[in-house]
Amino acid sequence: MYSYTKEDIMKMVADNDVRFIRLQFTDIFGTLKNVAITISQLEKALDGKCMFDGSSVEGFVRIEESDMILKPDLNSFCLFPWRPSPNRVARLICDVYTPDRKPFQGSPRQILKNVLQECADMGYSLNVGPELEFFLFHTDSEGAPTLKTLDKGGYFEMGPIDLGENARRDMVLTLEEMGYEIEASHHECAPGQHEIDFKYGDALETADKMVTFKLAVKTIAQRHGLHATFMPKPIHGIAGSGMHLNLSLSSNKANAFPSETDQYGLAPIAYHFIAGVMKHIKGITAVTNPLVNSYKRLVPEYEAPVYIAWSARNRSPLIRVPFAGGHSTRVEIRSPDPAANPYLSLALVLAAGLEGIREKLVPPAPVDGNIYELNPAQRKKLKIENLPGDLNEAVQEMKKDPLIKQVLGNHMFEKYIEAKEKEWLDYKVRISQWEIDQYLTTY
Repeated sequence: MYSYTKEDIMKMVADNDVRFIRLQFTDIFGTLKNVAITISQLEKALDGKCMFDGSSVEGFVRIEESDMILKPDLNSFCLFPWRPSPNRVARLICDVYTPDRKPFQGSPRQILKNVLQECADMGYSLNVGPELEFFLFHTDSEGAPTLKTLDKGGYFEMGPIDLGENARRDMVLTLEEMGYEIEASHHECAPGQHEIDFKYGDALETADKMVTFKLAVKTIAQRHGLHATFMPKPIHGIAGSGMHLNLSLSSNKANAFPSETDQYGLAPIAYHFIAGVMKHIKGITAVTNPLVNSYKRLVPEYEAPVYIAWSARNRSPLIRVPFAGGHSTRVEIRSPDPAANPYLSLALVLAAGLEGIREKLVPPAPVDGNIYELNPAQRKKLKIENLPGDLNEAVQEMKKDPLIKQVLGNHMFEKYIEAKEKEWLDYKVRISQWEIDQYLTTY
C-alpha cells in the first residue's frame, strides 16, 4: 500500500501531464460517482475544501442538509490508462465529510472504516481476495447492449472458442497499469462469462479496487465494441455471476485462521468467524445480493449457494474452506454477487464474524456431501436453512437483525430498506414476458 503526501500528488500530476482529476465516491448501492476538477483546483481538493450537493446522491441527505465535503484518500491516487497524454486523467477516491468536518456516517466507505476500526481494536486486520465474474455481450448498431453473448464457451476455454480473450487480455494489462497484481484470468462456465482475479489485500484498499475494477472492465469492453455487465443473472438457463469473498484475519501480520492440528486446518477463531457469518447471513443478504435479479442466481444447480452451511470439501454450501492451509488459510463466502456494494458487504460480513469471535460461537458440523442432492427431510435433520428466496424476503430478514442496523446506522439502514422496498413493489406490479407467453392466449 502506498503512503503518498500532498506534495507527492502534486508532483505526480505535474510529471504525468494530468489535466483532470476525478474525485470519486459511491452512493449507498455502490454506484461510482465523481466530481471532476482541473489541476487549478487540485490543491483546494487535497486540503479537503471541495464541496458537493449530497442531496443529489442516492441515500445521502435531505436537500436542507445538502452541503458535503470530499476529502481525498491520497493513497488512492491512480492514472486512468485509457486517457493517455496529452491531458491525462487521474482519480482520487474520497471520504465524505459534513460541513463541520466530521466523517459522514451515511458514506459506505466510512461504514467499512468503522468496522475495520472495531476489528483493529480486537487485535486483527481483515484481508480480502475477491472473485468478480462478469458477462461480455455484443452491442447493436447504436452501441446499446444486447443479450447476444460474445461466445459459446465454457470453463477455461481458449481461443478461438473464447472470443473474449483479446478484450480480457487488455483488461488485465490495463489493471496492471493501475497497480493491480493479477493472479489469474479465464473464461467462466457460462457462454460469454469471464473472471479476472487480483491478489488479496487490506479490506479498505480491496474495496476501493473492486469499484475501480468494474469501471476499468466496462471501459475496456466498450473500447472493444462490447458491453460488460456485472448484473447477477442476465440470461435464464445458465449460471449467473458471483462475487465470492475470500477472507482471513491477521494478527501481528500473521494469518490467525490456520491450525496444524485441526482436521480442517482451522484455528478456533476461524470457526467462531464462520459461525458469526452463518448466524447473520439472512439479514446480510439484502446487501450482498441487492437486486430483484440477484435471486434468479441463487437457485439450485447453477453453482450458487442456496443453503446456509459450510464445507471444506465441496462448493455447494454458503461457506467453503479452500484447500490451501498455512498462510493461505481462508474462508470463502460464496453468496455475494457483483451488483453488491463492496464497502457495505465487507462491513457486514466482518461485523458478523467479529461477533462470532467475541461470543465464541460454534458453527454446526460441516456438510461434505452435495447439498443440492439432499431432500427437504434430510436438510431439516441436518438443520440446514435456506438463504432468502427473493429480495422482499431478504429485506424482511434485514429488518429483524439488530446487527445490520447497528453497523449501517439508522440513516443508512432506513434509506436502504426504503429503496429496496420500492424496488420490490415496482417489480411486483410489472407484467413480465413470461406471463405474456404463459397466459395471454390460454386465458
